[in-house]
Amino acid sequence: MMRRALQLSKRYSMILFGACLLAFAYYHINFQNHLSEGGFVGLGLLAKYAFDLSPAMVMLLLDIPLFLVAWLVRGRQFIWDTIFASLAFTMFYDLFERFSPIVMDMSRMMPLASVLSGVLTGLGTGLVLRYGAATGGDDIFSLLISKYTGLSIGTVFLLLDVIVLCMSFWFVPMKEMMYTILAVVISSQVITWTVNHGTGMEVMEEEHGHGSVSMTHR
Repeated sequence: MMRRALQLSKRYSMILFGACLLAFAYYHINFQNHLSEGGFVGLGLLAKYAFDLSPAMVMLLLDIPLFLVAWLVRGRQFIWDTIFASLAFTMFYDLFERFSPIVMDMSRMMPLASVLSGVLTGLGTGLVLRYGAATGGDDIFSLLISKYTGLSIGTVFLLLDVIVLCMSFWFVPMKEMMYTILAVVISSQVITWTVNHGTGMEVMEEEHGHGSVSMTHR
């Protein structure tokens, strides 16, 4: 019983740490240095610019069917853990936005901003995935595509982000787009490395049936 409690404590602590790291990077690096967004966030922004739709509503409409599919494929516990990770990410981002005194203005060092963004967002996302959760619908989508195609999880993230960013070319400045693509390329590699090899820590197989995330590395 004590061993089980320690394992759960370790797993949820790592999910919290990953969500916190992701929120820190998104607010202090991506937002403060005007890096664009891929994934479902990017699709939400694209819908806003193209059709004047609410980004939050678009993201919700994209998330709901993927949560339902994940419920069937991955199980109930994965969904609860994903809700936990998503709420943790939202809470940390809100706290950083409201109270953080840190300003990371790297407008004159954008290559460095891109590298830091890629490393930190990749590590944060990778930790959440490694310990059996996700932070949103685009993470779930990438997990499912990776599972059924054999592509590494990082490669799927990269493809999704690049597709969305290419669709956004007409309203995002070219310079901003290039730095964002550099960030997502780095992030994709760090995600794959973290999920498969990077932490050097043993991740337990869950008794409730979904276990650690296993991906094919290419």
